[in-house]
Amino acid sequence: MVATTDSLPGAEQHGQARAEGRAQYRALTTRRLLVLGGLFVALMVSVALDMGLGPARYSLEQVIAAIFTPDAVGNQLRVVIWDIRMPVALMAVTVGACLSLAGAQMQTILANPLASPFTLGISAAAGFGAALALVAGVAVFPTAIEYMVPINAFLMAMLASMFIYGVSTLRGVTVETIVLLGIALVFTFNALLSLLEYLASEQALAAVVFWTMGSLTKATWPKVGVTLGVLVVCVPLFARRAWALTALRLGDDKAASMGVNVRGLRLETMMLVSLLAAIPVSFVGTIGFVGLVGPHIARMVVGEDQRFFLPGSVICGALLLSSTSVVSKMLIPGAVLPIGVITALVGVPFFFSLIFTNRRRAW
Repeated sequence: MVATTDSLPGAEQHGQARAEGRAQYRALTTRRLLVLGGLFVALMVSVALDMGLGPARYSLEQVIAAIFTPDAVGNQLRVVIWDIRMPVALMAVTVGACLSLAGAQMQTILANPLASPFTLGISAAAGFGAALALVAGVAVFPTAIEYMVPINAFLMAMLASMFIYGVSTLRGVTVETIVLLGIALVFTFNALLSLLEYLASEQALAAVVFWTMGSLTKATWPKVGVTLGVLVVCVPLFARRAWALTALRLGDDKAASMGVNVRGLRLETMMLVSLLAAIPVSFVGTIGFVGLVGPHIARMVVGEDQRFFLPGSVICGALLLSSTSVVSKMLIPGAVLPIGVITALVGVPFFFSLIFTNRRRAW
């Protein structure tokens, strides 16, 4: 009886601690959901602004009216919004989401904060594949002429991704080795691209330069549908693996001790990442740093838990590229700057800050 009485205060304290822990967890979850909701609202505003900007500018009220009540607005406004500007605005959202998600999962499986489709050479490989079609008329895979550029870019990006994964599975290969390999691929494919540009005609050279700058101006509804389809397929697959991907951030040994098939998870993730990175780049050209910056912004605001980090990366990447599209239309009135140039100008300072942050942590 005495033992039972003495144990009551301890049991009460334990129950109180558990209740406090649950309350803190609910508060943290609520805060993260509110952050995601705020980011989503900001994305919707950015998309509306993107559709309102151009040679003819429309207010938010006109854009919203054209979207939800197209029959009640003029024919010109309806055509401009639905046939010209909406595919471009939605392409920015889907491409940004795909690249950011690809970068987020690359950073997860490689345990490297600098991993992204751009820094590991996947975008450079896609650029070289597109240049093969534009300059030499070479098709990596036999196909119709109108699809030669995107299919070349896709296949070369996939080859680069599989090469990186294959090397990462070798015994003794470290994270630093993967980063150096990615840098080597960037220089290799850029050198090959420069060689093709040197041999190209003036017309082909202009096409290659325009493609490598990245542009959303050639977006169409079928391209938006394909990119969105890739996103719709990949997001649920990653969501199923959310717990395993979160555990992988603790290290391979700890993840394996929790029952995670580390090798299989890496292979599956790399395949999906290759698809996410290759399809958008094949349609819009080289767009750098979205896959690097988007995941880090998501990590700063919602943390590493994949249940929140996954949608956070998708929304942050979409918001980043959508807002960049808005900026590209506002810098020079009447002109649309290549979106890849704007993302590089935004991404390079962030890249430097990330390097110096890691350097201070190392000290």
